[in-house]
Amino acid sequence: MSADQVALWYLIASICFILALKGLSHPTTARRGNVLGIIGMAIAVLVTLALVFSHTKNVGYILAGIAIAAIHDPAAFSLPVPIPTGNKLELFIGTFIGAITFSGSVIAFGKLSGKISSASVVFGGQHWLNLALALAMIGFGIWFFLSADEHKWLPYIVMTAIAFLLGVLIIIPIGGADMPVVISMLNSYSGWAAAGIGFSLNNPMLIIAGSLVGSSGAILSYIMCKAMNRSFFSVILGGFGAVAGSVATGAEQKTVKSGSADDAAFLLSNAESVVIVPGYGLAVARAQHAVKEMADKLRARGVEVRYAIHPVAGRMPGHMNVLLAEAEVPYDQVFEMEDINGELGTTDVALILGANDVVNPLAEQKGSPIYGMPIIEAFKARNVIVNKRSMAAGYAGLDNPLFYMDKTMMVFGDAKKVVEDVGKAIE
Repeated sequence: MSADQVALWYLIASICFILALKGLSHPTTARRGNVLGIIGMAIAVLVTLALVFSHTKNVGYILAGIAIAAIHDPAAFSLPVPIPTGNKLELFIGTFIGAITFSGSVIAFGKLSGKISSASVVFGGQHWLNLALALAMIGFGIWFFLSADEHKWLPYIVMTAIAFLLGVLIIIPIGGADMPVVISMLNSYSGWAAAGIGFSLNNPMLIIAGSLVGSSGAILSYIMCKAMNRSFFSVILGGFGAVAGSVATGAEQKTVKSGSADDAAFLLSNAESVVIVPGYGLAVARAQHAVKEMADKLRARGVEVRYAIHPVAGRMPGHMNVLLAEAEVPYDQVFEMEDINGELGTTDVALILGANDVVNPLAEQKGSPIYGMPIIEAFKARNVIVNKRSMAAGYAGLDNPLFYMDKTMMVFGDAKKVVEDVGKAIE
């Protein structure tokens, strides 16, 4: 395969990647975006494999020669092999970005899956420790550049260990509420690492793909921060967890109005308009199909049913959009937060399923830790039904005044079970 042919196929794959990102930007074109992404990746992988095999036609003879040499003189393989300085730099950058991304991703996974506490872990001198470790990592990197060949791996190994530790220390002070930003940030890191490898290998496909992943992850991080009224640096320097404990107190002294699935069905059946606000509780219960069936029954009775999506609802960006698409909810019934908020004041019932922080009116109160965070204004609806397993605080660790309003009815229980019971009662 000639260089011109490789460049042409890589160009086609790159165009597919760009069009895939464009398609994934909207639910109606997401399926097409996925197909284009698969086609682009298939082209890139197949062309790369063809390129490798075209340059290794005699690989069998090469391996045979290596095997004979190893049998004849095994000590020859212990001789030091010099590493060019440029390759050392690329190895250093790729290693520390990859190590930080990997260990940080493990911590993020643990927090998202509930295997470790999602609370922020903060201790005195934490940022100074991170700075010291970063400087030490750079110092060992410089030693790695300048070291003699027989000692070259010692500073590299120490540098790698520091990078793994730094990845953990960067993520643990970030609370669960900020995890969507962390996920986007780590995705961005992995993209830039791939782009760097592309430069070292002189592979334009890796450079383009890595740049697309890195830039899209960075842009998504910015969008998530804006959706939570948070600056990127405030997220990195510590999440909501540091202030959560002082705010989420006092919930036990308040009273809530509790109801049953039959009560909720009565309100929904007699409404003219209903807005459903899905949250992480819906995802845990896998209730999206039951919600779709319940909404279809309400619509058959002449009730207007719409869905309100907050950009950071759930555990990752677009989580709720994916679940509703899986249940085949029509796209014209799904509205983003800024598009639906203006109509909630005239909505008869807002049905909140497992959402908490994204509907918390404290975001409009000065002095609140989440003051200024855009929320779905469900509290403006004439009636509010909230389904939760318990009165536990959300990821921000804040009590939610919406739960104690006179027009709010709490229906406790598993989201899928409650929604199925509501659907049966509507019949």
